[in-house]
Amino acid sequence: MSRGLDPRLLAEAEARFADVRGRIERACAVAGRNPSEITLVGACKRQPIDRIAALVCAGLRELGENYVQAAEATRPLLEQRLREHFAGAPAPSPAWRMIGHLQRNKAAAAVEVFRAVDTVDTGRLARALARRAETLGGVVEVCLQVNLSGEPSKSGCSEDNVSELLADCAPLRGLRVVGLMTLPPADPEAARGAFARLRDLRGTLSRKPGGDTLHHLNMGMSGDLEVAIEEGSTVVRVGTDLFGDRVDASREHPADAT
Repeated sequence: MSRGLDPRLLAEAEARFADVRGRIERACAVAGRNPSEITLVGACKRQPIDRIAALVCAGLRELGENYVQAAEATRPLLEQRLREHFAGAPAPSPAWRMIGHLQRNKAAAAVEVFRAVDTVDTGRLARALARRAETLGGVVEVCLQVNLSGEPSKSGCSEDNVSELLADCAPLRGLRVVGLMTLPPADPEAARGAFARLRDLRGTLSRKPGGDTLHHLNMGMSGDLEVAIEEGSTVVRVGTDLFGDRVDASREHPADAT
């Protein structure tokens, strides 16, 4: 007997998804943009499987995880839960993105579980990802993470070094650089300047070797997605506004952060 998802959970997920999509649509209307240009990534760190599955049922098609081990554990459980819910009918299959800091020694595992890595900040990491992807006969899409604030607590290469990083990535056959990513200051209006700088930086880099594939600006989260979209974002990451508060601490994998 199939075990479907709780109807109340599905209704809540549909409401949350519609609310966030509505914010994206309104921001696009202000900016004169098409909402179809914006990819919504659900940051599902430490969320229960059923809650993630309900959002996928509501229409979420991109999932972001901070840790390789968490994605390795969550992905098969989610696939099983969706199969149970759809009871033999075709179930949606969301794409997975690495949205947390990635250590080079976990690059090979990351390629096997994620379609995209949004946090590449060194040439050594890029080469490790490309080697594994090429071995598997594929190509991993990446964003280069740029630390525009200079805050030591934030990962990312410096604005001065990103051109060199792009050049390091250009000859790698197993890797395609598709955009730039940044983590802005907490205040939305203070973030506007960082978003504008990343947009201008993409414009400069797009004229350099390897820069013709920089189609995406990966910037904006729950508190500042409207500002990010106004400044040109094509990928926004939303966590608690989609899923609610994080309640399942057992899904966190501190070993991945070391």
